[in-house]
Amino acid sequence: MNSILWLVAFAAFVVVEGSTTALVSVWFAVGSAAALVTSLFNDSLTLQFGVFAVVSAVALAIMVPLLAERRKSRKVPVTNGSPLTIGKRGIVLQPIHPGELGRVRVDGLDWQARSEVVMEANVKCEVESVDGAVLIVHPVPAETAAGTL
Repeated sequence: MNSILWLVAFAAFVVVEGSTTALVSVWFAVGSAAALVTSLFNDSLTLQFGVFAVVSAVALAIMVPLLAERRKSRKVPVTNGSPLTIGKRGIVLQPIHPGELGRVRVDGLDWQARSEVVMEANVKCEVESVDGAVLIVHPVPAETAAGTL
C-alpha cells in the first residue's frame, strides 16, 4: 500500500516539475522515487519518509551549487544592439549624416548607425552607445585610428 502512496507522490512531483521550468519539485521527485524503492523492501512508513527526506535534501544540496555555477558561467548572448559593442572600433560603409542612418562594420558585422557629425565612407569610427539595433558612433581621430582595427 505504501508503494502506491510513493508512486502517486512521484507522479505528482513530476507533473508539477513538468508544468514549471523553475526546478521546484525535482528534488522531491527523486526523494519519492527512493522512498518507493525502499517501500518495496520495508513496510515502515517512518523509514520510507526518512529516506524521502534525506534523499530529497541530498539532491537539493548537490544540485543547487551546480545550477548556481552554471548560471554564473553563462555568457551574455550577443544580439543586435548589444552593449558589448560599446567602445569597439569599426569603419563606415555608407555615409552617415546627422538625423539619417548610415552603415558601419564593427567586429565583422554590419550595423545601422547614427552620428551627430557627417561621416563619409571608409572613415574609422568608435561606438559610443547603442539605441535598439542602431549604433551611435563618432569619428576616430586620424592619429589614434592608425592600426586600431
